[in-house]
Amino acid sequence: MHICFIEDTYLHGGTQIWVAEAMRDFMAKGHDVTLLTAADGFNARDGLLTDARVVTYDFNDVIAEDEKHRDIWKEALSGTDVAVCTVHPPRDGFHCSLFAARCIEEAGLDTVLEPKTGTIVPEYERNFYSPPRDIQSHVICITDFTRRYMIDTLRIPEEEVSLVYQGTEVSRFTHDGERRREAENRYVLPPNAAPILGSVGSFEHRKGQVVLLEAVAEMRRTLPDVHLILVGDGPDEELLNNAVVEMGLESNVTFFPFTREPVHIFEIIDILVLSSLYKEGLPNVLLEAMSMGLPVVASRLAGVPEVVIDGRTGWTTEPGDVQGLARAVELLWEDPAACREMGAEGRRLMEEKFDKVHQFDAFLDHFSTYVD
Repeated sequence: MHICFIEDTYLHGGTQIWVAEAMRDFMAKGHDVTLLTAADGFNARDGLLTDARVVTYDFNDVIAEDEKHRDIWKEALSGTDVAVCTVHPPRDGFHCSLFAARCIEEAGLDTVLEPKTGTIVPEYERNFYSPPRDIQSHVICITDFTRRYMIDTLRIPEEEVSLVYQGTEVSRFTHDGERRREAENRYVLPPNAAPILGSVGSFEHRKGQVVLLEAVAEMRRTLPDVHLILVGDGPDEELLNNAVVEMGLESNVTFFPFTREPVHIFEIIDILVLSSLYKEGLPNVLLEAMSMGLPVVASRLAGVPEVVIDGRTGWTTEPGDVQGLARAVELLWEDPAACREMGAEGRRLMEEKFDKVHQFDAFLDHFSTYVD
């Protein structure tokens, strides 16, 4: 097969890392891969490190949908069997899946367009997932929550929507004593820090880090040595630094930059916390942490409850619930045996249903149903 990935973004989050890994896996299995993405973006740089065919365009100019950019996209899509297009926000009337559908139709290509999503954004149009063009298209969802939304709310026919979990690299996200020692040297924390909480992701409003900081302030009443690691970068970085000072949390919070090796973070934390407020699918960071045997506390959003099962692999809380977030962490920490068992149960779930080794094959099996 020849698979094209369309990533119309400069982001470098979990989805973009998954695309890079999928490209390498598919090529290793003998498939051809094309990457169509914005010049100078994360995936463009990473794609150049592989043998994939990389086609880039100007992120700002493409919204004109002019002949130049239509030709770029048509050339990139030519000869491909499947085009996997991550559904990103529209820009000034432009949307990547709609533009891809237009180019496929105008060029008379046999390419099957697969808009891919795990995130529900109510403002997004049905057309983003099911373009009104005379082409073959099929929605691929990475959570069952999203799949049901496509069918029940957007009224996309059930046979045109599939669920394929992305999974995580279980063999890599496995505890290792030597790597833990390396992590302790790389990420130096106060010697009395306990419990150590980890939050990994973009610093932006939807991730709810301010709510998490407020929860840490609450936790200090019963857990004076609680320590939060905030790992990432983004538009709210200065705001979060200021919030730490305003709340007097300087001794309870440490910032570390974005890393492509979060496995080291997972080696040194006790609990992963996902405090998102909205716009989530099934975050990779949850799967990675659970693969490492960590219990998790996460907002009850989208596909999160499909892996964070209350009382079994961690606890879920309502988005924005400061008290609930603090209490969930306290519940885990006050019962060490239950905390360990929840981590172990999460690991078993990842091994059984979310091992990326099998999930990459599941994507290929899905694509093959549309290829002669």
